[in-house]
Amino acid sequence: MQSEKKITIVGAGLVGSLLSIYLAKRGHKVEIFERRGDMRKTTMSAGKSINLALSDRGWKGLEGVGIADDIRKIAIPMYGRHIHNRDGSTVFQPYGKDGQAIYSVSRAEINMKLMDLAEQQANVQIHFNERCTNINKEKMTADFENGELLERSMVQSDLIFGADGAFAASRLNMQLSSDRFEYNQHYISAGYKELIIPAGPNGEFLMEKNALHIWPRGSFMMIALPNPDGNFTCTLFLPFEGEKSFANLTTREQVKKFFDEEFSTAVPLMPTLLDDFFHNPTSSLVTVKCFPWTFEHKIALIGDAAHAIVPFYGQGMNCGFEDCVVLNGLLDKHQDNWEAIFDEYQALRKPDGDAIADLAIANFVEMRDKTADKTFLLQKKIEAHFNSKHPDKWIPLYSMVTYSPHIRYSTAMKEGARQQVIMDKVMAMPDIENKWDSEEVEKLILKEIK
Repeated sequence: MQSEKKITIVGAGLVGSLLSIYLAKRGHKVEIFERRGDMRKTTMSAGKSINLALSDRGWKGLEGVGIADDIRKIAIPMYGRHIHNRDGSTVFQPYGKDGQAIYSVSRAEINMKLMDLAEQQANVQIHFNERCTNINKEKMTADFENGELLERSMVQSDLIFGADGAFAASRLNMQLSSDRFEYNQHYISAGYKELIIPAGPNGEFLMEKNALHIWPRGSFMMIALPNPDGNFTCTLFLPFEGEKSFANLTTREQVKKFFDEEFSTAVPLMPTLLDDFFHNPTSSLVTVKCFPWTFEHKIALIGDAAHAIVPFYGQGMNCGFEDCVVLNGLLDKHQDNWEAIFDEYQALRKPDGDAIADLAIANFVEMRDKTADKTFLLQKKIEAHFNSKHPDKWIPLYSMVTYSPHIRYSTAMKEGARQQVIMDKVMAMPDIENKWDSEEVEKLILKEIK
């Protein structure tokens, strides 16, 4: 039995709320301090939610504290990509084998559900409108300022977890108070804007419900994910500057012309397109890498505070939940030895955080440029065919990341790179279009694997 610790978590987002449940179930006393107000009691501001794709690593995190069934009630399975080409034709690309899916969930809905489940733990308390202004790692105190009452408070803890997102105050405090703190942030050239395809007159879905819809257009794209009430949350990813960019969409006429040319099949389904475009903000997308993640063996960064990534592999939330799973396993392994727990947590998760960050950037290029490319689609078909015949020898990179929580992200990235070298040789074979499922191709892959 582990001795009870008084633990402060900065941030009541997805990871902070889930982490509190894991720690509370072990008997620790947990207080969460959240900068925002309680979203369950306020009207959500539209435009910055980006639906999330919950996959096996995330489900494993939820199952670890027995709350997966609660989340399934608000999740919709998506069995593949539904590609909308510029000429109006469509193609369905399955994500994995029959029945494999990722699940569309609203960020706000899952966050509110996790808060509810956290507060059901007798030893969890969430404080809202509390902005972290300082963390003293020698005294193990955290200072907060209440945004409503303008009151300041200081909290002393045995342990502190920074789970306050990509622009974490907890991380900034550690950066400013630590020698040789490494920090890198990178913004991609594209921003995003949330739009909507509403439900039909009787609440029905106006497109295929169980798919992630993509309109790939080379340097930009639009995606749409389903919601339980019949609508789709759409997200336009577009460069900030350039010929086709947010900078050149400043009037209603320009926006209408752009969408009519690029997304003609979607426009009839978007009656509030122009109002949504000018009402909802244009937001940026950042990757954050930093080191160390732990300090004095008493403070740790987790989730986006440690490894913010762009959303194109659908792994931001899943990776953060996996942080909780790994940490929980280390609590089993090391019991009260927090020095060993924090050291191994950092050693395990830092390489994986870096790997999924790089994979997410690469998948942006894949989604916007390659999902409509015949050569790319043929390669995926060959990989799936070979995997079906030799599942012990080849797991496609997407499946390693999305459906194989026992495979580390860093391992998946290395194996994916090795596979791509092999596939480059396969795709260079003469007449590959007509012999893609031949014994000759199979033998080449088997030879290269060894």
